[in-house]
Amino acid sequence: DEFQTWSRVRVRSFLAPGSQPLGFPQLSESTRPLCQASHLEDWEGQEGLLSQPASGEQAEIRFFVHHCVRYLWSAESQSFRRLLALDLGLPFASLHTLHGTGLPRSTQDYRRLFYGANQIDVKVPSIPRLLLKEVLNPFYIFQAFSMLLWSLDDYYLYASAILFMSLVSIGCSLYTLRKQYVLLHDMVAAHNVIRVTVYRGPHEMEEIFSTELVPGDVLLVPPGGLTLPCDAVLLNGTAIVNESMLTGESVPVTKTALPRPAPGASGLLRDPLYSPEEHKRHTLFCGTCVIQTRYYSGEAVRALVIRTGFSTSKGQLVSAILFPKPTDFRLYRDACRFLLCLVGVAGIGMLYSVIRSVQQGEQAGRIILESLDILTITVPPALPAAMTAGVVYAQRRLRGRQIFSISPQRINICGQLNLMCFDKTGTLTEDGLDLWGFVQARNSSFLPAGRDLRALSRSGSPLVAAMATCHSLTTIGGRLSGEPLDLKMFEATGWVLEEPTQEETALHDQIQPTVVHPPDQTPLEIPEGASEEEELMELMKLYQIGILMQFPFSSSLQRMTVVTRTLGEKKLVAYMKGAPETVGSLCRKETVPDNFSAVLESYTRRGLRVIALACRQLENKYTWHKVQHVSRDVIECGMDFLGLVMLQNKLKAETVPVLEELRRACIRPVMVTGGLGGGGACSVTGEGSFPGEEKAAKQRKGSARLSGGLLPPPPP
Repeated sequence: DEFQTWSRVRVRSFLAPGSQPLGFPQLSESTRPLCQASHLEDWEGQEGLLSQPASGEQAEIRFFVHHCVRYLWSAESQSFRRLLALDLGLPFASLHTLHGTGLPRSTQDYRRLFYGANQIDVKVPSIPRLLLKEVLNPFYIFQAFSMLLWSLDDYYLYASAILFMSLVSIGCSLYTLRKQYVLLHDMVAAHNVIRVTVYRGPHEMEEIFSTELVPGDVLLVPPGGLTLPCDAVLLNGTAIVNESMLTGESVPVTKTALPRPAPGASGLLRDPLYSPEEHKRHTLFCGTCVIQTRYYSGEAVRALVIRTGFSTSKGQLVSAILFPKPTDFRLYRDACRFLLCLVGVAGIGMLYSVIRSVQQGEQAGRIILESLDILTITVPPALPAAMTAGVVYAQRRLRGRQIFSISPQRINICGQLNLMCFDKTGTLTEDGLDLWGFVQARNSSFLPAGRDLRALSRSGSPLVAAMATCHSLTTIGGRLSGEPLDLKMFEATGWVLEEPTQEETALHDQIQPTVVHPPDQTPLEIPEGASEEEELMELMKLYQIGILMQFPFSSSLQRMTVVTRTLGEKKLVAYMKGAPETVGSLCRKETVPDNFSAVLESYTRRGLRVIALACRQLENKYTWHKVQHVSRDVIECGMDFLGLVMLQNKLKAETVPVLEELRRACIRPVMVTGGLGGGGACSVTGEGSFPGEEKAAKQRKGSARLSGGLLPPPPP
């Protein structure tokens, strides 16, 4: 396997009316998938998914399951290959057109033969199986041999004591291990089976159990949300998702629909290949909770199932827990070498004992017992019982901290740790941020730094408009929710965010925009009997900005962009927010101050988090409908640099004691942060907790930046 480990598994087979997992059974044309005929021809010509045996024939499919992953026999390569789904290598257009209408019941049943039930089933091993796995440890086999030897030599009392200790340690280990397996099983099975609605065509729907889902099903995501039973890509609408189960982040994330192919900056049609890891902003992951959705024109939010069962992100996480990567630590190698040395010493002693006993004419049985007894003296038989008792005690202490393990032997490895890496934001520092200040850019130079954004907002500054619009905030239960950075920047402006209700959105042919406006705008009093033109003129007096399109933040691109329209104006305006170096490179050079790098470095060395803002007034050719289908690289160019916003986050109360404890244990703490190298180190050392020289390390990988501030070792 991928760990270069040999395993023995049973190859099984089944009969199916076809040989392609993502194909269709050999049925009449009326029961084929509800797609256009041209689409089926594309499948036959390009992907070859309709190469089925003759009508009535059954193909024999050979497969095996290893670590909950299925492998199918490939006649072309004459080897077993991992069963794949819709998660890799398919273009956006294919997901929308070929897979976006749902599957008929016959095709769903056919694909379930290959993919099995959509279920993450953690089987709790029986006690005899766990006992066999525990007792077959080489140490316990040697211990049983030693007890037998002592019994033959009339050491019954000592042998009984060792047997009692071994039984107690094995019993405690089995009880703890099985209890944690049961806990994992109950935790995973909490949302294994729910009722979901799938599409059987453009308009027909059916309610089924989530265990019946297969890759290619189109799932209805209800407005009230649900817990995802599979990995799916959002085809239309938007969704607010809580991904804390997978990422640990409690902040809800906004998911947008997978964009349809659109011409890029060069004019060529861009149809990228879909990848769940690269396009997380469009993917709903198994186990995460959809809080609410937004739709338009009465059309519900749909998602295409791309992975099921153990192939999902949740399934892979559970599989990694059940079958951890084999460890090859030096501790194990040194322990084996030490035992081999002891066996070598015992072998020399045994040889000497045999020679002396033969010279003295002792009986052969006595010679064998005495020589083997030397081996049990050199290699302590009570060692496994003592180690098991220590591991059980460690597990009990960890359980008190809500830490569980189904691989107890790895606990010993934790004692060999000498380096620990921490993320900065939200781990060492508080999740919340405080606005420190801002610097505007005007006429290719920076203005003096300011602190009061409220006064700036009254002047109609584009910097404030960018802070009020360039975010992914949403209203949940009447409260603003989103990324802490977005939330803090928006709150600093004092503006108001208004989202359309589901009833308002359902009345229109497009998603109604989220609107932001300054707080000091009083409701208009329109006289009764006023004409529509008079009402429109009164509305034009308000200063409101509608967010028409959002290009979500991408860690690889290090930026996000929104397209907006101000009430009463014809041209659209794009606002960008992101890493200063990235935003500066996408702006017109004449708008970026000459001392940009020096000013940026001066703020990052204070430990501040710096965000750059930019804007661009779009040409008349870009209309509301056109920006919905345009590529982001067409919009994110030729921007006007607006300035910098500085935020500060403080250390958590428990950070300093924990890091001090690690230092006392001679464990070196390392901070890994996504900002400039000096900023992360300064934000921690600025608290006065780490005397000595601060170090910063930068490492570039592709377009993403990873920098780590290395916390200094304790002074001598």
